[in-house]
Amino acid sequence: MSKTTNSDRLPPIPAERMTPEQKRAAEEFEAGRGYAPRGPFAVMLRSPEVMLRAKAMGDYLRFRNVLPGQIREMVILLTAREWTQDYEWFHHHKIGLKEGLATEIAEAIADGRRPERMAEAEAAAYDFSLELHRRRSVSDATYTRALRHFGEHGIIDLIGLNGYYSFNAMMMNVARTPLDDDKAVPLKRFPG
Repeated sequence: MSKTTNSDRLPPIPAERMTPEQKRAAEEFEAGRGYAPRGPFAVMLRSPEVMLRAKAMGDYLRFRNVLPGQIREMVILLTAREWTQDYEWFHHHKIGLKEGLATEIAEAIADGRRPERMAEAEAAAYDFSLELHRRRSVSDATYTRALRHFGEHGIIDLIGLNGYYSFNAMMMNVARTPLDDDKAVPLKRFPG
């Protein structure tokens, strides 16, 4: 959520206040990722098993899925926009641009608009993801188009990305996880 909202409900747990299970989970997380739990993982650490299982799913979806990097990051940004999740947006916007996502696509998503110029595969992933978020399903035409570009494995990874980053957004929105950079600009809030 925005840094302008109420305070962080579930801030990072100081090491001296962690249970033995939380300490073990935090150490395992850091050994795998190279940094201490932060963002949604700092929230999830209250349930160490949930955090470690989420990390395992995230490791696959973020680092080893079959989708091209710019499509993966576009889907994450679309999910962050749908949930108005600033932390997720801020971190993945930078990654998306490094992965080759066009700035114009990211800007349109931030504004809540369908990007005007997308490659066919980007448009297929965008339409699939937006339908999934808003209709809770996808039409036959949208499914067939995505299947043509990504295959069944890619469809599962696409669903997984949307679901996993929605899960992370839920964690941070409930926790009111603040942006961790004072220069970051929160996403605009749309009328609900």
